[in-house]
Amino acid sequence: MDGSGKAADSAGSAGSVWRAAGLKWRGGEAELEWWAPGSAAERGGALPLGAEPAFAVGAERRCVGLWRAGRRIPCGTDEPLDPASRSARCGPCARLDRQYSVAADTLLDDPRPYAVYLAHHGTAGVKVGITAAQRGIARLLEQGALASVFLSEGTLPSARRVEHLLGLALGLPDRVSTVRKRVARTSPGTEEERAATLREDLTRTQSLAWPEGQARLLTTEVVDHCAVYGLPAAGLRPDTAVAPLRPGDVVSGRVVCRIAGDLYLAVPSRGLVLLDTRLLTGWAVARAEPGAEFSALTVAVPRVAGPGEQPGLF
Repeated sequence: MDGSGKAADSAGSAGSVWRAAGLKWRGGEAELEWWAPGSAAERGGALPLGAEPAFAVGAERRCVGLWRAGRRIPCGTDEPLDPASRSARCGPCARLDRQYSVAADTLLDDPRPYAVYLAHHGTAGVKVGITAAQRGIARLLEQGALASVFLSEGTLPSARRVEHLLGLALGLPDRVSTVRKRVARTSPGTEEERAATLREDLTRTQSLAWPEGQARLLTTEVVDHCAVYGLPAAGLRPDTAVAPLRPGDVVSGRVVCRIAGDLYLAVPSRGLVLLDTRLLTGWAVARAEPGAEFSALTVAVPRVAGPGEQPGLF
């Protein structure tokens, strides 16, 4: 499916109902992902800057199941989801997914190499994190890092030790709330400023005794991601954000920026609208009728982090 919903049209003609699976980053490009429950059909549609997606929300929202070994495993009960939930999974599926999460420390025997990185989130600060080395910058784009640098690579347990070391020695957190990231996007600063901050933190790591099992990288290149997102140095200040969706809602607009799981849409008569695509996941969707106007409810954009706000790590 492309951003306009074309795959939903073809699927509908074949008798399948397509559901949204969220905004994904592959090969440094953003895609809207869709799947047809009960079949092996799954597609991702490119979502370039300037695209004009337009889709109509269907009658129900269901759990998206799990993604394992390169394929989607459907929810065993096809559980309904609360429209206000920012989780794409029901309780049982979420717990099962957590068991296989790096963040849960249940995969310490994973033989794959893991990398340690620093991620710059503008005024929200710099965080330390780890990711499977084979994923490259995908994890950084998924979390909406404005810039990043990789420090070392090795075993998963040693990556955890480095993460803990940098947290204690340099005071770097291992997570930054979604709300704080969004506030930082209103004034992200310049590429040069972000690079200077990361290089300063990188220099501070040089005096630390590196845990065994993690090899420092010989080349540490700071990479800026704002151009990929379409986030200008002047920042973006959305007028409103899309509220929990309802059956029959139409969401449309021109893509101004796509970052992490968020879309910033220029909508006639609404201004700049922020769509958290986590609210879209699980809904049955179809291509909106030509000329259909944006009809989803919108709310004010939060400016401070709420208590207990916690984005996913991996």
